[in-house]
Amino acid sequence: MARYIGPKSKIARKFHEPIFGPDKVLEKKNYPPGQHGASKKRSKKSEYAVQLMEKQKAKYTYGVLEKQFANLFDKASRKTGVTGELLLKFLEGRLDNTVYRLGIAPTRAAARQLVGHKHITVNGQLVNIPSYALKPGDVIGVREQSKSLEAITTSLSARRVTKYNWLDWDGSEFKGTFLNFPERDEIPENIKEQLIVELYSK
Repeated sequence: MARYIGPKSKIARKFHEPIFGPDKVLEKKNYPPGQHGASKKRSKKSEYAVQLMEKQKAKYTYGVLEKQFANLFDKASRKTGVTGELLLKFLEGRLDNTVYRLGIAPTRAAARQLVGHKHITVNGQLVNIPSYALKPGDVIGVREQSKSLEAITTSLSARRVTKYNWLDWDGSEFKGTFLNFPERDEIPENIKEQLIVELYSK
């Protein structure tokens, strides 16, 4: 979640997903944490538990608190379209997530910190709200005084080769454009959004 500072490997093992990035611990211990983590006699999870875990996984993945997540779901449910897919699109449209996708920061947590410390601009204006909702056409940039910041230059030098169709990056200008909201099949996160919709529909 947004302010989660606990053991990340433990959470990754809980969900069987490297949701905070590559994790050697997850590779060695591919079973849930706890005293009986490696036991094969684990009880079958209820439908509610499976749905709740999927919601928690989405929250941890995107670093969103419960109230923020509920508000985004409410926004998605009021729009025309598939609610689950819209929810993921809105999560992808957050400023902190886009800073991470552009490669300006190596993780979403690092991206939140850059935004919070006023290193990021949107359409030329400083924005220090990680949850800021981007619109198609918005230009995300690095503040002029922050272009030499080691955390940013290091991240950009190791920038992932993954190209996202909904983003355009100009390395010479340290700027990226949020072209549009991604389609569901373009979003790489392993999240079963329908389970989240079913949970909120109870």
